[in-house]
Order: sequence, then C-alpha cells, then structure tokens
Amino acid sequence: MTTTPALTDLTGDYVLDPAHTRIGFIARHAMVTKVRGAFHQFEGTAHLDGADPARSTAQVVIKTESIDTGVEQRDQHLRTNDFLDAPEYPDITFRTTSVEPQSDTEYRVTGDLTIKDTTRPVTIDFEYTGNAVDPYGNLRVGLEGSVTISRKEYGVTWNAALEGGGVLVGDKVVLEFDISAIKQK
Repeated sequence: MTTTPALTDLTGDYVLDPAHTRIGFIARHAMVTKVRGAFHQFEGTAHLDGADPARSTAQVVIKTESIDTGVEQRDQHLRTNDFLDAPEYPDITFRTTSVEPQSDTEYRVTGDLTIKDTTRPVTIDFEYTGNAVDPYGNLRVGLEGSVTISRKEYGVTWNAALEGGGVLVGDKVVLEFDISAIKQK
C-alpha cells in the first residue's frame, strides 16, 4: 500500500535501512575504466522536519572494513594504510551542518565528512524520491544523491605511475547514496 502524506506528515526521526540502502563509490582505474564498489556495514539516523526542511539533520557512520569492489585482493589493499587504513580508522562519518531546500524534491545537504581522521565539508545534492508504507506498516522515505571528492584531501594518497604516463588510481571519487529510511514510531 503506497500513500503520499504531506511533507509535514514526514516530520520525525528515521533510521537507515541497511538492507535497502546503498552507499557506494566510483573511482577511475588505470585512467581507462571505473571501479565501482560499496560499503555494506553502516548505520545512520536522521530527523526530517517537513514544516522547515532546513532544520533537518542526519548522521551516518560507515565501517571502512566493509568496503567491497567484488575483488577480494583489491578490497584487502583498500583496507590497508595505502588507502583507508581500516584497523586505525574503522569509521567514515558524515554529520550534517545545513540542509537547504532547492525545490519540493531537491535538497542541498552540507556536512562534515571524516575519512582517516581528516574532516572536510562536503555538499551533496539529494533528490527526494518518494515515500511509501511497507507491508509491515513502516513509513519509508527515499533519497538519492552523489558528490565528487578528492581522495587526496582526506590523506588517501597511494598511487602508482603507469608506464605510458598517468597513474593507476584517479584522485576523484564519486560517492553515491541510495537511501531508504524508516520512520521511528
């Protein structure tokens, strides 16, 4: 059963549903292709204010060890100090500092992203994709967004020169968010 409550009816506290949320990334490899991956362990909460969306907040904690590109050898390397250093820095965090409505369905969310003990502000454009009441009576909201960051700005600097010029791993990484959040009762 799908319903369409007014935006004010969506006001409340939410938790990310890890079974229906994807936190992924895309990075350039060998200057010719893209590697796609995701993090499978994370938790997040949000407070949505339908009457005043600028008062909405969110926080997400991602477990770095849960990185998955589909190639175990590459994933093990990404967990080392060359990249994310999962033993030393087990979490990547994001906490909102502002939410700016751009339209009825688009929101510009700014917050502090921390990777390897380096915190920098990022702005993510999100699209509100809708809401529905699931078969268990839970109100769910959906959001999609992405942002491009420089991995070097977060101390993730490992690379290897290619014989024909260029480098093995690109600096720019696209972070992707496909979110399903459940309203708490």
